[in-house]
Amino acid sequence: MKHSKVGALMTSDVVRAEYGTPFKEVARLLAEHRISGLPVVDDDEKVLGVISETDLMTRQADAPGPPQPHRRFHWLGWTPGSRARRAKARARTAGRLMSSPAITVHSDATVAEAARVMARHRVERLPVVDDEERLVGIVTRRDLLQVFLRPDPEIRASVRNDVLVRALWLTPYSVDVDVHEGVVTLTGQLERRSECAMAVEMCRQTDGVVAVVDHLTHRFDDSWRQPDERAPEAITGNWLRRL
Repeated sequence: MKHSKVGALMTSDVVRAEYGTPFKEVARLLAEHRISGLPVVDDDEKVLGVISETDLMTRQADAPGPPQPHRRFHWLGWTPGSRARRAKARARTAGRLMSSPAITVHSDATVAEAARVMARHRVERLPVVDDEERLVGIVTRRDLLQVFLRPDPEIRASVRNDVLVRALWLTPYSVDVDVHEGVVTLTGQLERRSECAMAVEMCRQTDGVVAVVDHLTHRFDDSWRQPDERAPEAITGNWLRRL
């Protein structure tokens, strides 16, 4: 099955900073390009970290204020998190301000893989790197949402050709495929119950699919089979019968 790759959705002209880029220059880059974050790279274009608007706000919020009365146990507040915030409050360069290590994604990763990385790390953008870990682009949540703008006829063709014919080796019109607003409805009868389950799951993984309505039936219930008891003709024989 073919899936949209991050490399096809990313922005390749990336606004970036270097380790020694001054704080005010970082702020200017964000404001001038109307972006909420940017990667920090070294001389070899490898990503060192990422700066977000939150990092800049942390610096402003934790900047030294008027002298406070001495507290006897002030040292108790020196946790790893507080030390990091205090360091950012004194940051004058991108290298001191950035969050690291950077969470990145490779250009050949699928949209679903990139979305999982974003959700797991709760980030809104990912620097995109090549096989040598060099920066080649950046992808945002908005970029990933483009897959849901895929037209219904294109989704229908992908389900029919990529899922039913190429992946499951079914005849093109053995299953009726209807797509409306990204919702795929599958209607028809297949040989085995396991084939129905695979067809539904593969449709769910197709780019642009919002949901799958399963109206499939089967002639033979093979759900009792153990994974290692698969009949030798389960694929080849079934495929030959359809020729």
